[in-house]
Amino acid sequence: MTGSHRAPRGGSRADAREARRQQSRRRNQLIGAGAAVVLLVGGGGIAAVNAFGGSDSPGDAKNSDGGSGGDDSSLLGDAAVLLDGTAVKQLAPAAGAWVVASTDNGSNAPDKAFVCQSQRFADPAGIRTWIRTFQNPSTKATAVQYVEVSNDEAAAGKAYATITGWLSACNTPQLRLISSYTTDGLGSKGVVAVFGQPGPKTNKYRTISVSTAGQTTMVVEYDTAGTTPPKPDTMLATAGAGLKRICAQAKCTTGTPTAKPGLLPTTEPAGFMAPIDLPVLPSIDNPWVSTSSAAPKGSGCETDKLDVKKAKPKSSKSQTYVVPEAKVPPEFGLDTLVVAFASPNAAANYVAAIRKAVDNCKKTQSNATVKATGDIAVGSSIRGESWRASYDTGNGKIFTYRVGIAAAGSRAVYVLYPVLKDLDITNPAFNEVLTRAAERSAAYK
Repeated sequence: MTGSHRAPRGGSRADAREARRQQSRRRNQLIGAGAAVVLLVGGGGIAAVNAFGGSDSPGDAKNSDGGSGGDDSSLLGDAAVLLDGTAVKQLAPAAGAWVVASTDNGSNAPDKAFVCQSQRFADPAGIRTWIRTFQNPSTKATAVQYVEVSNDEAAAGKAYATITGWLSACNTPQLRLISSYTTDGLGSKGVVAVFGQPGPKTNKYRTISVSTAGQTTMVVEYDTAGTTPPKPDTMLATAGAGLKRICAQAKCTTGTPTAKPGLLPTTEPAGFMAPIDLPVLPSIDNPWVSTSSAAPKGSGCETDKLDVKKAKPKSSKSQTYVVPEAKVPPEFGLDTLVVAFASPNAAANYVAAIRKAVDNCKKTQSNATVKATGDIAVGSSIRGESWRASYDTGNGKIFTYRVGIAAAGSRAVYVLYPVLKDLDITNPAFNEVLTRAAERSAAYK
């Protein structure tokens, strides 16, 4: 048997996974205890945002009758400012009529009104909160509008940052970020995100818009089922209609909404995926958690060409994702590597060498079986390929991995995922992860 294969999954690899899992479990406990949310802000800086928005205390008494006691105490005090069934019909123009299901103010607001919401209010020190839910009797789709009125624009900005932080750090089980956008003309700033939950025949999608204008922060969410993710267009029209009603009373400004693809901010190290970017596995009902790690050694085929020291890049960094609370084998997890080069050509050459090593693996390692599982391409700068590689180590033991490599400008991205019983993902799902890893790598320097 020619060639070689790295050590079986037991031993050092499993021990390292378990150590990372314990580290991630402790990190989860800290986050769950209410640690500050850290967000990327303009210019690549980092800002710590209080977990409870505009107050040092979570608060629980905000209501629609005003709380500031000042001239703004009656601002948006009437529910007539909210969207109605006719306006919400823009979410699905051909799907029949929508009806208002409920309207609540801050005094009887539910703890969670929209996807990934971590606590009752983003700004508990604000003036008021409105929550209106909608139903479409024909399609069974639902929607919600959530409006918070803060005491000033600065507090509204903090509420907006808190909510977008909830989305980017979302740990709702069985949910993945499918796509996201930044918006113009929707208040002073905004985002649209599409979250998906796979199903046997159709998927569940939650499309959410978050925007801020003046003293207000507005969330609109549309929940539906289908086979393809919704586009942002109908959400933009509906959210735009909602802000026009608000700004007519709140003296804020909004315009004609447009959207362009843009990743949600993340608290992860620059250049790496957020846990919400990772695949959904039916057998795991716990969120992914990241942890720092040593550079991956590869599955076997690509090990020699993966060696970062030989490649002489500007810099490189690795990260592993595990599910610390799940009952899974210790070697379960997803390894990622980002390598920065001096030029796109250098990155492309590194990726090409790894690609050639995997494609030719059968010639160099007689115990290897390799099957290509897809190509990825995003714009003019991201190109990549994935494989499923299996190694027969004798005695009936076969170890299988999903391997992905991509060039993204002057960076190279590598992803490795061990295939375990009842814990595999589909070829498209792995390629989506490889694509997201390449997109996120743009922030790595």
